[in-house]
Amino acid sequence: MDAHIRDLRYFVAVAEELSFTRAAAERLFISQPSLSRQIRQLELSMRARLFERDRRTVALTAAGAALLPEARRIIEQWEGAQRAVAAAREERTLVVGFQTRIGRGLVPYISSALPGWDLRFRQVPWSDPTVGLGDGQVDVAVAWLPVPGHGDYEWTVVSTEERWVALPAAHPLAARSEVTLADLAGEAFVAMPVSAGPMREFWLADDQRRAPAVVGAEAETAEEAFELVASGRAVVLVSAGNAELYRRDDVVSRPVTGLSPSRLAVVWRRGDRRQAVRRLAEAVVTCMCGVSRLSPR
Repeated sequence: MDAHIRDLRYFVAVAEELSFTRAAAERLFISQPSLSRQIRQLELSMRARLFERDRRTVALTAAGAALLPEARRIIEQWEGAQRAVAAAREERTLVVGFQTRIGRGLVPYISSALPGWDLRFRQVPWSDPTVGLGDGQVDVAVAWLPVPGHGDYEWTVVSTEERWVALPAAHPLAARSEVTLADLAGEAFVAMPVSAGPMREFWLADDQRRAPAVVGAEAETAEEAFELVASGRAVVLVSAGNAELYRRDDVVSRPVTGLSPSRLAVVWRRGDRRQAVRRLAEAVVTCMCGVSRLSPR
């Protein structure tokens, strides 16, 4: 069922953007070839062409125009069903998604803030830029911005941290107290998967480079990234807090001067009005910021 809903989401994104390129890059954070394959698979299953396309334009066919309102309705009903099941299930369970170690005292704090609830923590690979929120795997995510979506999510920033670089312990730059992005211009970097979209670009500092980063390897998790660094294959940008959380003898981390900071946020689905979700998000904010009021964006 989830695969069918996913394909309908892809179809709606292309139908609303009337562009495979924009839908892939700005809405779905997948590669355009992957999006084209999934749309073709949907067309095969529907036994109808849904889009007319040439090099410049994309337009809905009559079949596509007929499917669009139904696809929106099915997606809305599926999301409503997920919410209803979550609200009705007897066990009091909330799932918190994360992609790098949470640390920062969050786990014991939020566990004590929701007594009687079964809190589960799920690591989601970097290939999913929604940190599990998009497909309903998690209820709340502790995530590094940016997050995708056109108004699909709300969030409150709970920590702002400098970006550092993790280097092999024997790297010549490891002897310095800090480095610049120019010092790293010739280095091979560990990158997130292409599907991570803007988050991949942020952690390569692409917006602050004169030339694109040299990608030496890709990793699905922080653990994989640090193994690649320790092996000498590449370096990777990390937050200052994660530089401490992932401390190890064969990796050295140094501040990178001049880079804009990274932002850690608590994120939830905009339409999720469950009181327990709000309490969980507020607990994260209270632990990290010392205040109890959410300031959603």
